[in-house]
Formats: sequence, C-alpha cells, structure tokens
Amino acid sequence: MLKRTALFFAHQKLGGKLIDFGGWEMPVQYTSITDEHLAVRSAAGIFDISHMGEVTVSGSGAEAFLNSVLTNDVRKLASGQGQYTLMCNEQGGVIDDLYAYRLSVNVYFLVINASRIEADVAWLQAQAAKFSGGELNLTDASHHYAAIAVQGPKVKDFICQCIPGASASVFQVNAVTDLKKNQLAGFHFEQHSIFVARTGYTGEDGFEIIGPDSAIQHLWDKILAVGAPFGIKPCGLGARDTLRTEVCYPLYGHELDEQTTPIEAGVGFFVALDKGEFNGRAVLAEQKTNGTQKKLVAFKMTDKSAPPRPHYPIWVDGASVGIVTSGTQSPSLNCGIGMGFVPPEVAKPDMKIEIEIRGKRFAAVVVSKPIYKVAK
Repeated sequence: MLKRTALFFAHQKLGGKLIDFGGWEMPVQYTSITDEHLAVRSAAGIFDISHMGEVTVSGSGAEAFLNSVLTNDVRKLASGQGQYTLMCNEQGGVIDDLYAYRLSVNVYFLVINASRIEADVAWLQAQAAKFSGGELNLTDASHHYAAIAVQGPKVKDFICQCIPGASASVFQVNAVTDLKKNQLAGFHFEQHSIFVARTGYTGEDGFEIIGPDSAIQHLWDKILAVGAPFGIKPCGLGARDTLRTEVCYPLYGHELDEQTTPIEAGVGFFVALDKGEFNGRAVLAEQKTNGTQKKLVAFKMTDKSAPPRPHYPIWVDGASVGIVTSGTQSPSLNCGIGMGFVPPEVAKPDMKIEIEIRGKRFAAVVVSKPIYKVAK
C-alpha cells in the first residue's frame, strides 16, 4: 500500500498524474513537465514535499552531537539559520544529504530525504546511543508535518498575502519576504503554527513551508488562488527533477550514496574539516588533500539525440570511462543535459565526451556547474 500525503486529494482534483515515488503516491505532473518547469523559471510553481522527513534534535549535547555526525559546522548557525549538510559513514560515503536549521540555542530541526527517513533515524539513534557529551533528545517528527515548496521569481510578489504579518517564533522578521536565503522563522497561519524557510531545490528564489496537515492543505489552496494572477502552477516531481538537474543540485540515490563521498560528488564546500572529529573525516581529509578517483561533472549534449538518462555509459576516445547519474531534456536550454561520474582527467570544462543512448553514442561536452544560470 502506497503512502499518501495530506495533499493527495488536492492532486487528484487538479488532475495530477500519480506515480509510486519511493513508496509514496505522488504527482509526477499535472499538465506537462515542460509547462510546469517553465512556470517556475518565469513565474511561480508550488510542489508537495510532504513526503520528506523531519527530525528534531535537542538538549545541551545537541550541538556537539550534530557536529560529530554531520559534515558542516552547526556552530556557525544562529537561531533561525539553516545550512546544507551531509551525514557520512566512517568510509566517507553519504548516508543522506539534508538541511539543518537551528531553532534555538539547544534545538535543531533536520529536513531529510523521503527515501531515507527510516535509515537516517536508525543511524542517528545508533550514534546517539554512543554519545556521551551532554543531554540529547532525538525525535522523528515526520508524521507531524506536511510541507510545500513555492518557487519562482514572482513568489515574493504575493507570498505575504498568503502568510501575512510578522514572525511569531524562532527569529524576528516583519514579513515572510524579509527572510534571507537559508533563514527560517515561525509564523501563524489561521490557528496554526508553521515554519517558513527561504530555501528550495530549483535554483530559483522561493520558500519551503512546513506545518500540520490542515494548515498545509489550506495554504496550498490559498497560494494557488492568490498566485493565479502571477502565473503560478502546481508542479510535480518531473519538473522538480528537471529544475534541480539544470542547476546541478544532487539527488540522493543518483549523485549521492553510501559508496560516494561529498568530495567526489562536488559538494566538498559543505565539509568543515576544521571543526574537529566527525564521521568520515579521515577519508574526506585525505581526498581533499590527494584528490579522488572519480569526479562528478555536468554535461550538455551537442548532437541531436534522445535525452540522456541515469546509468547510460560515458565514453571518451573509444573507451567507456563513466556513468550518467542524472539526465534529461532541459526545458530552459532546449537540449539534453546531465551529470555523471568520470575520472579526474576527464573532469575539465570543454572536454569532449560521448553518451551512449540506446546502443549508439552521441557527442556531448563537459560544462561548468550550474548548467543553467538563474538570472539574479
């Protein structure tokens, strides 16, 4: 039996095409992936992200504990600030990538990938059992929350009509639009308390909103109504994937897994080697110093071809040298694009490569990330 989010009936009502996504019945699209993608790039789109997980970590030992299990440095976070970070095993392989927010001095809020909730919570609990650096409370709060992402350049023009007034907790701002990138605050919506963060997975400006089921159901309807004159569209997982691929955001199970390190995946910026010991540090420090055997590159197709897809081989000079991790037809650039792992000597912008698509090889070129540059 597939799990359903609080917005399942809203997706049905809007004609969403529902698919199995990691055990969840989720909309892949409503009208078309291209239509929804271009709405987010030019105006606004709203996504159901209720399948994602939430974990609270609190107590006098919370900061030290998180710094021992996450790659980034949570000491840098003031209340109301968040950071992208990763959870690694002892070999430096990625257990998950996530967002960590500081809600107050000793309270943190982690937003984790839907497919990794059980694995993440079990692993965190195992680490917590070995931790002796102060009081620690760890709660899987995933069942208490639904969530939506509202993304696109016009969102800031109408979001305050949907969530009016100043923040009520975590961090003081006079309006939702006063939040800066990676900041989070608590707001009142109807009779509910919700979290609003200025984050997203599309490369565009926007907000992610987390709250109880009924609040998110009402907010979904309100945002679609208020955003209609601004061109908002409901968007499915298909557009979410093409948008994140254009800006080279990694997806767990594609660019990241337990056999791949943050350094290999090109997210070494989020590894704070100077903060002291943490899981996987020795391997990551060695890779930062001496390099890696594989590197994640972005590429564009230069031949006309069907879109590149995950697991397609990458060729150079007649030899198979790597594998595509994410690939699609870019609605913004109107060409095939993707990411994949190759040896370091191939990981140079303008390097000519070939992607094997349905048994034939097609010309492509390595490009710098992001593939699509969002207009600021």
